[in-house]
Amino acid sequence: MSIRLITSRRLAALEHDRDHARMRAREVQEASDRAFAGHTRSAQRLTAGRETAQARADALQWALDIAKVELAEAHERASKQAARIEELSAPVKDVPALLLHYGKPHSIHPDQASALAHAVALGASPSRWVPPGERLAAELRWLCVPFIYRPDGDYFLSVAAPAVGPLEGAA
Repeated sequence: MSIRLITSRRLAALEHDRDHARMRAREVQEASDRAFAGHTRSAQRLTAGRETAQARADALQWALDIAKVELAEAHERASKQAARIEELSAPVKDVPALLLHYGKPHSIHPDQASALAHAVALGASPSRWVPPGERLAAELRWLCVPFIYRPDGDYFLSVAAPAVGPLEGAA
């Protein structure tokens, strides 16, 4: 073991270096603490932003799922309506026809062809017929309307117009 002698000047220099090292360590620690706090705040902001974005994404996914279901239902309804329209638009065969003259009943015929032939015999143009519903019946000189007779209720149904129930208060 050896003994080392230190002068007071050397001792003062070492104490100065020690104090300077402590001050530098304190400054580095404070800078480190500030950087850590900044990174922590950034991480918290990013986490909050991610949670907000996830909540929005979940809400949008829910709305999209509902929209898909509604679209499928609307498509199904549209398909059924298109099929019904096609069914109702099909030419009517072998049903009686009512011949109207300026909107008033003129005669009933066993089918549409014989009603049209009768109207032509009375002076109607064979090529200027319009389908029922395109114009008011009272505006047309001749109009041929196919119909179905329902003996169970003793009434007629127009083939060209949708069936409706009796009006409230009607006798």
